[in-house]
Amino acid sequence: MKIAVFGAAGWVGRSILSNLQAHGHHVRAIDYSPTAWDALRDLDGDWQGDETVSGDIADYAIVDSALDGVDAVIHTAVLGSAGGGYTVNNEAPFRINLKGLWNVLEASRERGIRRIVHVGSCQVEHPDGVFFGANVRRPDGSLYAVTKRLQEEMCRQYHEAFGMSLVVLRPCSIIDSRLGLSKYSKPLAGTWDASWVCRHDLAQACRLAAEVPGLGFEVLHTAGTKEADAFCNAALGREVLGLAYSGDLDQYR
Repeated sequence: MKIAVFGAAGWVGRSILSNLQAHGHHVRAIDYSPTAWDALRDLDGDWQGDETVSGDIADYAIVDSALDGVDAVIHTAVLGSAGGGYTVNNEAPFRINLKGLWNVLEASRERGIRRIVHVGSCQVEHPDGVFFGANVRRPDGSLYAVTKRLQEEMCRQYHEAFGMSLVVLRPCSIIDSRLGLSKYSKPLAGTWDASWVCRHDLAQACRLAAEVPGLGFEVLHTAGTKEADAFCNAALGREVLGLAYSGDLDQYR
């Protein structure tokens, strides 16, 4: 398949690109600027890919053009720390997280793209002890949490309104078990947490979510620890996607 990846230069995006290429897919890597690739060059090197597109995800015309000839979409784009943060007067969370995803969904609908995979966000352990199934939303109220929850609802609405095939993945703490680093390049030793998922396992989940036939709307937690099954529907994700977690998280306990 030809698969478009939004947020391709990011912590999750880079692992997705490698996974897709390793499994024979043609990849169109999309991020906001050529400079976006600088952040992880020391860890991931230069990406030698099929196609690279730079542009603002909040610009519909750019998104629509980027989806020309695409079979499936993996959406990971989100406002990061370099975008001014989730402050009261910053409109970037709404432009990137919400308008950006709406552009991806609407352009995909117009083009008849068969599968969209969205990387959302959620806790693994609910603060009130409730099991996190597909219909239990994250309860926190930060601006980041609000936009991530609204993204998920946007996906749900597009499926219900237009019958689009949408898979929402819910990771929490995304680490790299191969490098022994957190998303912010902090050593993992002594910081073990039940919410961890290795970014390479999350990339595998994204690829499988784009490949598995017959999916309608799925909301699946992605957590790689043994304890996660007691708190969220990570087991359902393994069943639906045929996903096997391979990241060695136990070494950091």
